[in-house]
Amino acid sequence: MPTTIKIFDTTLRDGEQSPGCSMNLAEKLEITRQLERLKVDVIEAGFAISSPGDFESVRAIAETAQSAAVVSLARLTQKDIQAAAEAVKPAKHPRIHVFLATSPIHMQYKLKMTPDQVLEKVRTMVRFAKGLVEDIEFSAEDATRSDWAFLTEVFSEAVKAGATTLNVPDTVGYTTPDEMYALMRHLTGTVYQADRVAFSTHCHNDLGLGTANSLAAVRGGATQLECTLGGIGERAGNASLEEVVMAIKTRGAYYDAVTHIDTTRIYRACNTLSRIIGQRIPPNKAIIGGNAFAHEAGIHQHGVLANPETYEIMTPESIGLNKNQMVLGKHSGRHAFEDRLTLLGISLDAAKRDEAFAKFKALADRKKTVSDRDIEVLVMGDRIAIEETYTLENFVVNSGSSIDATATIALRNSDGIKKTSMIGVGQIEAAFSAIDSLVGISPKLEDYALHAVSEGEDAQGDVSVKLELDGRTVTGRGLSVDIIEASIRAYLNGINKLLQ
Repeated sequence: MPTTIKIFDTTLRDGEQSPGCSMNLAEKLEITRQLERLKVDVIEAGFAISSPGDFESVRAIAETAQSAAVVSLARLTQKDIQAAAEAVKPAKHPRIHVFLATSPIHMQYKLKMTPDQVLEKVRTMVRFAKGLVEDIEFSAEDATRSDWAFLTEVFSEAVKAGATTLNVPDTVGYTTPDEMYALMRHLTGTVYQADRVAFSTHCHNDLGLGTANSLAAVRGGATQLECTLGGIGERAGNASLEEVVMAIKTRGAYYDAVTHIDTTRIYRACNTLSRIIGQRIPPNKAIIGGNAFAHEAGIHQHGVLANPETYEIMTPESIGLNKNQMVLGKHSGRHAFEDRLTLLGISLDAAKRDEAFAKFKALADRKKTVSDRDIEVLVMGDRIAIEETYTLENFVVNSGSSIDATATIALRNSDGIKKTSMIGVGQIEAAFSAIDSLVGISPKLEDYALHAVSEGEDAQGDVSVKLELDGRTVTGRGLSVDIIEASIRAYLNGINKLLQ
């Protein structure tokens, strides 16, 4: 029988640590729902001790997840471990993930601890964690730059103290596939009672080898892979969930392995994350990029038309790309709309379906056809909506080659409607300045991006902005067939997050 590889997703912890990828609670819960539909085995929800907000989000994710184990990261200290245990307490399958560095450079310069002190801390703190939660994962930070004999000793002490999973992180993305394979083979053959624990790896992508190293670990005996949607994470990111999963699915015979992942949910989950964090998926990104199933060269096109397997090693449908092009428009009824929701794997209660249908009809009045992507972003907007301090009442913008750009913005809050006009270099600058004047804050605009949701001149504009104020960065999003309106809504969405 092939080995079942558990997928440990750390999008909500390591992924969210990457610059510009922070998420609010509603957004984290939407990603949690996507991960549950993917059938990931483990969700690392956050670092509970890092802030009250992180503690509450880990707890909320623990309450939301139904099938996956929910994990909080913790340093090997009583305070960290107690916070982690309390945060994951509501989970059906709680886990604490503790870590301590084991490489000479980390022990000397960061921890300022001797190897004997590290061993003693592993013994005492893993045992302490085990007394609070049954499922304990221990990570030897910077494992791939650690002495192998010492690593074996550390992991053995962790097993004796109660660890159920041993993680071998390539923390700085330094190792190679051959080295990872050899290290995993060594550890699975030398660690105390190795056959009674799971071995895992957490590979960073600094040299572009995150996926390759993770797959080499599987060949070496790992039964859990730690990864993120789209490979987001610290520095150059982590091993990509979609890459390791589809490699195992496509080359299952070679790896003699399978996963529990429903691969038909991959594309939707990755696109949801992309919209939430405001980072577009590169066209040439493996598995999920816009060009992943595109064929331009004539010889390739001829081969694919004759037999797709000539140039496609997986099908678009296997990752959830639907080829059904049935058109929805303003004359489409509720039945057709709800059928499309079902086809897209979107489940809504009656009230939410009514809201979504009303928004669909409003959108259909503004554009000729409504695509699957239009429907997905429409529904996702409801799921990750935040409490709004200010809402857009109306706007008017004017510009031309011989006049200054002006914007008049009216916003509504609990005190009523406020209105002002501003001049700017362009319509968007004028509109953003008017909003700043009305709300009384002036964040720095770090990034602005505009993308079409679908094809055609009447496509919805999907705008994302990154705003920074007092060291806090948020992502705002706005959607409309009018790109100026989409820009205003994105900026206002970011402002509302900052005001929270």
